[in-house]
Amino acid sequence: MDRTYHNKKDALRLKIEDKYKILGFISSGTYGEVFKAQSLKTNKEYAIKKFKFDKEGDLSSSAFSQSACREITISREINHENIVHLEEVIIEPKERSIAIVFDYSEYDLLNILHYHRGGHSYPERKPMSELSIKSILYQLLNGLAYLHANWILHRDLKPANILIMKDGTVKIGDLGLARFFQEPMQPLIHGDKVVVTIWYRAPELLLGAKHYTKAIDMWAIGCIFAELIIAKPLFKGEEAKMENKKVIPFQQDQLNKIFKILGTPTKNQWNDINYLPESGKLSNFKMYPNSFATYIQQNAPTWKNKSGFNLLTSMLEYDPKKRITAEEALDHPYFKVYYTFFFFKY
Repeated sequence: MDRTYHNKKDALRLKIEDKYKILGFISSGTYGEVFKAQSLKTNKEYAIKKFKFDKEGDLSSSAFSQSACREITISREINHENIVHLEEVIIEPKERSIAIVFDYSEYDLLNILHYHRGGHSYPERKPMSELSIKSILYQLLNGLAYLHANWILHRDLKPANILIMKDGTVKIGDLGLARFFQEPMQPLIHGDKVVVTIWYRAPELLLGAKHYTKAIDMWAIGCIFAELIIAKPLFKGEEAKMENKKVIPFQQDQLNKIFKILGTPTKNQWNDINYLPESGKLSNFKMYPNSFATYIQQNAPTWKNKSGFNLLTSMLEYDPKKRITAEEALDHPYFKVYYTFFFFKY
């Protein structure tokens, strides 16, 4: 019998504690828990996400069924410096759990933004330097361009899912909502009624689009870019909660927040807008003018980068067909003067 097979089978039976020392608790959610750990072999630090089966051991109704399967499947297929690296998967049958071992990061972008935003633990607001903004954004686009080139949509880009390593390397994390796509696009709504955290959700999703593209990730990047500049969420809407699992609520407040800043969209701006399922509700909105430049100036008076603003507006085009791609954004003049890494001193 093949000895290699036995070795692999035995490796699957190892407990987390056989290979890693748990250093502390990081976070928890519906999926399970995340811990900081250290390899007993190399002393390198990792993050371990531990998924729990339900009481009956039935995967179909557990958080593991879609999110973890996708995260494991996609993470094992990709390798890029700006995407979090999957070290290994550990299955613990007796514990009814599966753990995935990832790179450990000292910060996530949400932590960094809290520091620059001020308040609470950080009383003084400190605008982020242009060099830091460019470095974070460029690396983020670099990772996203790789995903899109490999036919992967992330579908949940937000500051909490962007990891910052000690040396300033930016890594896209949390691929739990990511999925492969193909062209011509197939309906992606089946099995995933809600994608992308509300503040970073593209207008085509808010208007009920069932056939959507990698442009939804670029809208989220645009929201994050703006947040790096103004140190607060750009479109901070109040989410309408789902009362019925079969019906997705119309997110009127979120759309209103977008329209107040970017202006209410017209057919001239977005040719296919009237074909979207929720387009009939647009008549309920006030016709706002575009006040984006004024809004940025008021909230970030020291940021006066015309090239950067041009890139930002191209990411936040209403029409997904006109929205800049990650690959195009990497070649934008905004990045002509750019240094790869920056170092945090927080």
